[in-house]
Amino acid sequence: MAKKKIFIAGHRGLVGSALVRLYETRAEWEIVTRTRSELDLLDREAVREFFVSEKPAAVILAAAKVGGIHANSTQQVEFLLQNMRIQNNVIEAAADHAVERLLFLGSSCIYPKNCPQPIKEEYLLTAPLEPTNEGYALAKITGVKLCQHYSRQYGKRFISAMPSNLYGPNDNFDLQTSHVLPALVRKFHEAKVNASPSVSLWGSGSPRREFLHVDDLAEACASLLDNYESDEPINVGVGEDVTIRELAELVRDTVGFVGELEWDASKPDGTPRKLMDTSRLAEFGWHPKISLQEGLRRTYEWYLANPSRA
Repeated sequence: MAKKKIFIAGHRGLVGSALVRLYETRAEWEIVTRTRSELDLLDREAVREFFVSEKPAAVILAAAKVGGIHANSTQQVEFLLQNMRIQNNVIEAAADHAVERLLFLGSSCIYPKNCPQPIKEEYLLTAPLEPTNEGYALAKITGVKLCQHYSRQYGKRFISAMPSNLYGPNDNFDLQTSHVLPALVRKFHEAKVNASPSVSLWGSGSPRREFLHVDDLAEACASLLDNYESDEPINVGVGEDVTIRELAELVRDTVGFVGELEWDASKPDGTPRKLMDTSRLAEFGWHPKISLQEGLRRTYEWYLANPSRA
């Protein structure tokens, strides 16, 4: 039986590389990828020519312009325009060139700034967004809604999923731009190597966050792409959270750092809690498999094995 082609857009990133690892184990699929130099997703005509020549049966859209809080807050125009262009080009071309199914990956940041916890999918567009990443969030919301309208107006099997905080192989461990979990891995590792007596961490350690291993997300994406029939967006997470203090202690133990933790309460804590409601995902029948402890172990092993990427 001939293989079906699946285009994984953004295959070099944290999510895209996990999707490639997963689909390499699926004999029925042929993976199609393009680097940015091979296909500029901002170029509408190039994207359409790609769909004409490759004819993918399925698409997972994990490509996006992403960045930390500083980049998001100072480049709102670029984050809004570039992400809109990428999404519009890929989703429209997929619709016009007989793609059977498409999964668009949103982000938990599309929800209102002061959301009730845990965050349900129906809270989307019910209150103002976080101002510092409004451009990025607006673009992602538009992608979610575009898929929904293609489904309702043209009967396309285009769906969207909102992952929680992700971590794992190919994460960004740069202390200036990384998220909290990979930053902790690097901080504790360097403190261990340098035999530092302590590690200083921002805030009180009391905020709560949810962490999903990227390989679990990849499994969820494959299952949703095959079987999810609703046009409603769906959260993908673990449905439980930990305090930053608990996370720091887990990372310290995983790395094997034996010094002290010092919390600098003069530094900001950020949002007190950010937990996704995953009841829709549970009703669909999917549950994560990788515990935080196991995921941290795998992530640290990858970090040690890839010093040039850390």
